[in-house]
Amino acid sequence: MSPTNCIFCDISSGKSETILECETDEFVIFKDIRPASKHHYLIVTKEHFDSLKVLDKSHEKMVLCMEETLKSFFKSKGISTTDALFGFHIPPFISVKHLHMHGISPRSEMGFLARLIFKPSAPWFKCAKEAQAYLNGK
Repeated sequence: MSPTNCIFCDISSGKSETILECETDEFVIFKDIRPASKHHYLIVTKEHFDSLKVLDKSHEKMVLCMEETLKSFFKSKGISTTDALFGFHIPPFISVKHLHMHGISPRSEMGFLARLIFKPSAPWFKCAKEAQAYLNGK
């Protein structure tokens, strides 16, 4: 069930003017409105989950699939995945309460503030591998 006021639910269901760069049965990919680097995309689940915190070990495969889908999308666009960052913010440090993974490249060109906001291993941000380990421990 999706909340009636969730912008990402609206985007993933086509009720928004946001341009979808890619769509699968489970996810949509679109550009972040506040890019942290030259290429900054979000992969959003079509099913509403508030955040990584509400998931458990049974969702580990979904998180892995989100990363693989986003990396494949990057490669299809000629975007480097070697200098890229893929990860999630952890509540209360999220701006939209709907599960989404950031894909940012080139990571080396992120500004100071973006490096802080998207800092792997910080209490507020988990890279994809850390997110999988987090779920595996639940």
